[in-house]
Amino acid sequence: MKPSIEIEISGKNKSYPAGITPAEILRDNFVENPVDVLAADMNGKVVDLSAPLMDSGRLDFVSVRSSRGMEILRHSASHVMAQAVKELFPDVKVTIGPAIEDGFYYDFDTPRPFTPEDLEKIESRMTEIVKSGLLFRRMVMPKEEAILYFREKGETYKVELIGGVDSEDVSLYSQGEFTDLCRGPHVPHSGFIKAFKLTKVAGAYWRGDERNPMLQRIYGVAFPSKEDLKNYLYLIEEAKKRDHRKLGKELDLFSISDEAGPGLVIWHPKGAMLRYLVEEFERTEHFKRGYQMVQGPQLLKRDLWEKSGHFENYRDNMYFTRVDEVDYGIKPMNCLSHMLIYKSKIRSYRDLPLRYFELGTVLRHEKSGVLHGLMRVRQFTQDDAHILCTPGQLNEEILGIINFVREVMGIFGFEYTVELSTRPERSIGSDEDWERATHALEMALMEQGADYDVNEGDGAFYGPKIDIKLKDALSRLWQCATIQCDFTLPERFGLHYVDSDGERKRPVMIHRVVLGAIERFIGILIEHYAGAFPLWLSPVHAVVMTITDRQHTYARDVSDALRKNGLRIEEDLRNEKIGLKIREARNQKIPYMIIIGDKEMNGRTLGARKRGQERTDDLSLEQFLTMLHEEIATRS
Repeated sequence: MKPSIEIEISGKNKSYPAGITPAEILRDNFVENPVDVLAADMNGKVVDLSAPLMDSGRLDFVSVRSSRGMEILRHSASHVMAQAVKELFPDVKVTIGPAIEDGFYYDFDTPRPFTPEDLEKIESRMTEIVKSGLLFRRMVMPKEEAILYFREKGETYKVELIGGVDSEDVSLYSQGEFTDLCRGPHVPHSGFIKAFKLTKVAGAYWRGDERNPMLQRIYGVAFPSKEDLKNYLYLIEEAKKRDHRKLGKELDLFSISDEAGPGLVIWHPKGAMLRYLVEEFERTEHFKRGYQMVQGPQLLKRDLWEKSGHFENYRDNMYFTRVDEVDYGIKPMNCLSHMLIYKSKIRSYRDLPLRYFELGTVLRHEKSGVLHGLMRVRQFTQDDAHILCTPGQLNEEILGIINFVREVMGIFGFEYTVELSTRPERSIGSDEDWERATHALEMALMEQGADYDVNEGDGAFYGPKIDIKLKDALSRLWQCATIQCDFTLPERFGLHYVDSDGERKRPVMIHRVVLGAIERFIGILIEHYAGAFPLWLSPVHAVVMTITDRQHTYARDVSDALRKNGLRIEEDLRNEKIGLKIREARNQKIPYMIIIGDKEMNGRTLGARKRGQERTDDLSLEQFLTMLHEEIATRS
């Protein structure tokens, strides 16, 4: 008779014979949506539904709708893809195939690159494998035996991988005739992979080292249902339409020229106006909250960067130069100048908090492979601020920043998520200071009642941080605002204030941005609004267009009057059909068109048509001005 084990499931304990599988327990218990269950969590370890359970403990089922379930689904899809590739192209060698965000990939060593036609064949074969419902079977094999197994198959990459494993045994998974080295777990059978699509092929070096062979990486996506896949593919197509690089060119906002250099943005008139509007918004909002405008130099002596810890921890991202036999670093951050401003005179506790704000332009040495339009550049401007305060003021200042971020994100129409990022391996400062800083951020988040995740080891090298990721119109997350709590740099720079008891004490410094890099934020705005900016942010408020040459003089009078009243106006007085002018204005996503014909000229009115509407309203100049000024003032 088999010994029994105690299994806690849904808060109740039940006895089962040792060796029972999660699949058998699933059938014995009521579980909501059991068809969505693809694995189990036994005492915190995720296992296959077919795994024999030998110890007592708590059992939870893993749904395909959970993040862990999606990862298992996608990793299983990569195995199915590898099986299809090996069946279609027997000479190909397999390497690794992990799950990634939204999908999976697998790297192959192949005599020739894969073609689009190859992807169609692979996807078709995967569909057949899925329909056949092949079981995923796990086996454990001694390490040396596994090396012999894969060596006989000519799978040299698997042999190399097994050689780097510390344990005496390794686990393998098979479905049909295909066997792969893998820790698992996997879906019970291939039929669980209901919706997938192969998306592209790219080159990738083995182990990411350019000295190693170049492999072919096939990417794919997988979802629990065809409806999920359909929605994802729709969002991908919508993202292509909204791509800020495409819209930036079509709307004549900016360019990045090889002649100037990669990662360096050249702002065209409309883009420069958009940037000006964002920056003026920033200045106004900061002044309302008691910030003082400051400005630091682009170059600072290397000695300062060594003192701050940037040289040791951040120099790979910095540019350096030599002037008059002295080494200088081009600033990647603005905090050093702000600390020097603080140090320029004796500070009292009555002076604190001090809130220094700078739209500071910085340069960072980004690798060419990660540069991406406005989203990742080498020169950018941050809405950077540093708050120096007493420890007793810290909580209130952090809460003030969180509220600032919430209000600003509401104005732009963004939802957001929050993360608390803790101490990284490469860091400076004492454990005590890190604990104090982390505790201060945690307490502020708890006081706000904020839902947040902990991102272990992703803090700045000088302090922990709150990262706020905004969600755009396509539900994509973008890192923008950050709040960093720093006890360490004030100590390194000898900052102090005279407290009420006459003693010198150390201030705390908060590093923070609200929008982050202006370039990146504008790229996000372009995609969020699909280039159709709200009126207050639009580089052009309205375009005045004429039906015939007879209306040119009156049209110019209208344009002049609107400009004198603060509106940004363009004119289209070309000898072209009005339909063409309207179509071009629509393509430029200009909020308003003002159409001037004989009727408007004779009646001293204007024909106003709002973006996205076909109706043209006959308005007086005063009515139009009132309408637009109200829309601008309310940022609607």
